[in-house]
Formats: sequence, structure tokens, C-alpha cells
Amino acid sequence: MNINEILSKVDHTLLNPAATTEEIKAICDDGIKYGCASVCIPPSFVKFVKDYVKDKIAVCTVIGFPNGYNSTEVKCYEVENAVRSGADEIDMVINIGKVKEGKFEEILSEINAVKQACNGKLLKVIIETCLLTEEEKIRMCETVSSSDADFIKTSTGFSSGGATKEDIALFSEYCSGNIKIKAAGGIASLQDAEDFIRLGASRLGTSRIVKIIKSESNITGY
Repeated sequence: MNINEILSKVDHTLLNPAATTEEIKAICDDGIKYGCASVCIPPSFVKFVKDYVKDKIAVCTVIGFPNGYNSTEVKCYEVENAVRSGADEIDMVINIGKVKEGKFEEILSEINAVKQACNGKLLKVIIETCLLTEEEKIRMCETVSSSDADFIKTSTGFSSGGATKEDIALFSEYCSGNIKIKAAGGIASLQDAEDFIRLGASRLGTSRIVKIIKSESNITGY
């Protein structure tokens, strides 16, 4: 698979709580240079990043992150603030406890409320697969598929595990409609990235792919 094709699907990510402005700028510079789909950064940096990158790359941020147990009202306010500040894409975390309780209608209602608050911006729904059973993952595929969201996403990268190939295959089997797939967490190599894409992911949440390309002297074109 062409390296540029892989990079075009990467949400180049820095969500470390200790991230500095200079580190965020470096992520933006690399995201633009290597033709990534977006830069995914903390909400407090959205306005700065939008002013810094202009329209050279999409600005993605996270909502209800990383635990997902904020109220729907708080998540909607976070989204409205992020969109006003210049966010182009929103990655939200579901209320995982409600999955465990089987409250899928409440989860669906929250997703749609958050999507409405996005004011037309792209919404990716993080379901934190490492905390769910297979049946719960399937139910969330069905729930997200029936929602107004744009993507289902595996992981925050802040829990006990990230994306697996099995999860992406399951998403591909059980998601329907126009729902796209984002794999995040645990993407450690170009082969991982290619495998996830071939299994159905159209976005990859990672910082490692750009780092690998920067460090590989045998990769030309940059």
C-alpha cells in the first residue's frame, strides 16, 4: 500500500495531558508536511491550532475524554465550544456504564444530541472496545449505525488496550449505512496501519506512523 495513502488516513494525535504548545505546533507541522487527514489535539488547544494551521489540515479534538461519563449537557457544551473555536472534527467518548446496563436508547440519544451540537462537523464515536464484551461491541455497532454520527472509533488510547484487528473486522461486519471506521491505539507499525485499512478502517488515530516515516531513511519523497 502506498505510504501517502496510509498517511492520508492518519489523525496525527497528541493527547498527552502534559503536552506543551511547542509540542502541539510540532504535531501540526508534521501533520501538514506528511499529508495527514487531521491533527487530533486537546480541546484547550483548538483555537490556537486553528489559527496556526489555518485551513492546511483539519483540526480534530476530543469530547468527554477519556472516560465518557460526563453528562450529555456537558458533552454538548464541550462540542459547541470546540466548534466555535475552530474544530472541524469531534471524537466523543460514550458513557460506557450505560452500555453495561444495556441502555442503548440513551446512548443513541446522546450521540444524536452531540452530533446536533457539532453543527455539521464530523463526529466520531469512541466506544472503548477493550472494556466491552463482543456482544456489547455488536450492539454498539448497531447503535452507532442507527445514529447521525459519521464514524465509530475503537479506543481512547487511555484505557487497558487499543484497536485490534479482530475489532476492526467486527466493525466491518456489523456496522451499516454510512458509518465509517476509525482504529486508534496500538498502531505500532506501517504493517499494522495497512492491516487496519485493509480490514475496513478509513481513519487511524496514531502518532507513531509519522514518527516511523521520519525515522526511516530508506523511505523517500520527503
